[in-house]
Amino acid sequence: MFRNQQRHSSQIPEVNLIPMMDVLMSVLTFFIITSMTLSGRRIANVSLPAVGNGVREQSSLLEPLIVGLNQRGEIIIDDKSITITALEPKIKLYLEQSPQALVILKADKKLQYKQVVQVLRKMRDVGGDRVSLAIERN
Repeated sequence: MFRNQQRHSSQIPEVNLIPMMDVLMSVLTFFIITSMTLSGRRIANVSLPAVGNGVREQSSLLEPLIVGLNQRGEIIIDDKSITITALEPKIKLYLEQSPQALVILKADKKLQYKQVVQVLRKMRDVGGDRVSLAIERN
């Protein structure tokens, strides 16, 4: 009987890893969910501007200048075809009248990219950072 007791006391205790892994995965899941919910939260000492009614009123008053570029490569403003050299004065005049407005290029998707870039460069040279290329969302 004495031998039997020695045998039990000299054995190395087994560590069951399955419950420990369950606890670690639960803690990891908690931290992942917590970090995901806090990522959209406010950062300390940073105050972001609020969107109010004034923004809507300004956007309705500042109608963008739409420049079209059809499949034949013709530049169209106000349903009239113009040349690329006539585009510059039109954009300058528009931006002088509406300094905060945008100039948007709506180019046909079947055009070569080279043609679109040529018109965009001309618009950028005149309008700077207020020039955009319109895309269609699916």
